[in-house]
Amino acid sequence: MRFLHTADWHIGRKLYGYDLAQEQEHAFAEITKIALEKKVDAIVIAGDLYDRALPNEDSVKRLNKMIIELNLKLKKPILAISGNHDSAVRLNTGREWFKATQYFLNTSIAEAMVPVEFSDTQFFLLPYFQIFQARNFFADESLTDLSVVMKRIIKRMKENFAPDKKHVLVAHFFAAGSTKTDSETKIEVGGLNAVPLDLLSDFDYVALGHLHDVNALHEERIRYSGSLVKFSVSEAKTAKGVWIVDTNLFHSDFITIEPLNDIVLLKDSYEKLISPSVYNEVNNEDFVAITLEDKAVIPNVMNNLREFYPKIISLSRENQIIELPENEAIALELDPMKLLANFFEDMTGEKMTEQQKKWAISGLERVTGGEKE
Repeated sequence: MRFLHTADWHIGRKLYGYDLAQEQEHAFAEITKIALEKKVDAIVIAGDLYDRALPNEDSVKRLNKMIIELNLKLKKPILAISGNHDSAVRLNTGREWFKATQYFLNTSIAEAMVPVEFSDTQFFLLPYFQIFQARNFFADESLTDLSVVMKRIIKRMKENFAPDKKHVLVAHFFAAGSTKTDSETKIEVGGLNAVPLDLLSDFDYVALGHLHDVNALHEERIRYSGSLVKFSVSEAKTAKGVWIVDTNLFHSDFITIEPLNDIVLLKDSYEKLISPSVYNEVNNEDFVAITLEDKAVIPNVMNNLREFYPKIISLSRENQIIELPENEAIALELDPMKLLANFFEDMTGEKMTEQQKKWAISGLERVTGGEKE
């Protein structure tokens, strides 16, 4: 059989305050095209369908629309698990009748022990879990080590291995040897950071979720699909897409998905950044991360740059001032609140509110022990 491996949809996620609904819907439309073009027999979603345990109404509607399109309209079986961002209890609602349309959604360790079977393949759907859940499942309070827990889980799964079928594990965790981007929440199961790769050797393929970079792990049959869209500046140059896996020889191909609106990295002086030759090359709908090469302080820099790059998500400086020339040293004599207000506006592009000023004055009084007007 042939299946599509995806994960980490994080429906409801924002990028530095910007809504990603359009970007996520575009990526989903591309998944649909790929599933049809590659004639896949099933869709695997390895956790984190939502970005939070209590998704808002729009996020629920958006995910439902996506599942309906794949499962009910296109008649594609779906094999999904809950991730660390999902609420297992809420996702599990309706699980009993999902099976009628071949929408298999596992949210507990117990469910993972019973494989979902197709013509030549068994899928074991292991959702994200915490160590106490493993203790409860095995009725063993001595379980505190992740390696021991995973050995027990896999041993139980192997009891249901059909010798004439291939075996696929779908899971959501941090695998040993993987690397992370800064958009990923650190995961610790039982106080440990990673699942040892050698424990996964009994499976023909391991479809993982949790890490957002497809290149987070370089193993032939243990793969992350990565997220569908970019969630941080650190992912600006990361390819997004899905794996197409053929269980005949377990050959897999990564199919890239071009973003609707990309993250653009710009590094230059302020004067060059506001020149038409630079800003005209950037799509106004793209998200922009800027590194300024200027050493001098530029007043109201964020607001000024937004006139040319409406969707700035990051502003940093390559060069920081270490020593001030003598003719600029007078700035140090300014009133501390004035300095703070100027700094706040330079960094955020906004003026301090009256409440923020009160907090700042209170903090200065505690530090200096004096009175501030």
